[in-house]
Amino acid sequence: MSINKTYAVFGLGRYGLAVAKELVNNGVDVLAVDFNMAAVNEAATYLPLCKCADVTDADTLSRLGISNIDVVIIAMASNLEASVMAVTLCKEAGVPTVIAKAANEMHQKILLKVGADRVVFPESESGIRLAKNLLSRGFVDIIELSKNVSMVELTIRPEWVGKNLLELNLRRKYAVNVVAICTNGTVTTDIDPIAPLREDMKMIVIADTAKISKLK
Repeated sequence: MSINKTYAVFGLGRYGLAVAKELVNNGVDVLAVDFNMAAVNEAATYLPLCKCADVTDADTLSRLGISNIDVVIIAMASNLEASVMAVTLCKEAGVPTVIAKAANEMHQKILLKVGADRVVFPESESGIRLAKNLLSRGFVDIIELSKNVSMVELTIRPEWVGKNLLELNLRRKYAVNVVAICTNGTVTTDIDPIAPLREDMKMIVIADTAKISKLK
């Protein structure tokens, strides 16, 4: 997913607000919506476009222009009925990617059945991490190890296929350290530096957070 996409966040509790703030801080357009005016007023301190609206109403979503949004994050896990309605209406409106927060595995199954493209659990994926992953084209996952250092899982670029790590010299070119290779779900840290890389592999690297953009 690229930085040029447009985003909407439904539900401005702690998780939804974290997602929206991280997206806005990275320069993307975000429509933030909550049915609670107090939550909207608080979020307006950080977010330029906040609306108080009922996202379970089709006419309301139409007026918000939701059909023009690329990615909708529905962060209302405490209200399953509202989440289900919001997912359904967003998909009916043609939103390409709908991500919903779930409270448990049963909620996850229901949200996927009604059309959610992805379901997240707040206890395992923070709002900031979700936002970073949405913004990181070509990355599979990003985990911040500290303020300045991140671990990144990324796909093998087409131009890397058939080459080995010695040839690529990623440490010199991108200031990253390759710590593991993932093949068909199996992760190995005993890396052969002269083994050719394949397109079905993923690479896990540790890098300075400020320099990760070089990998995009």
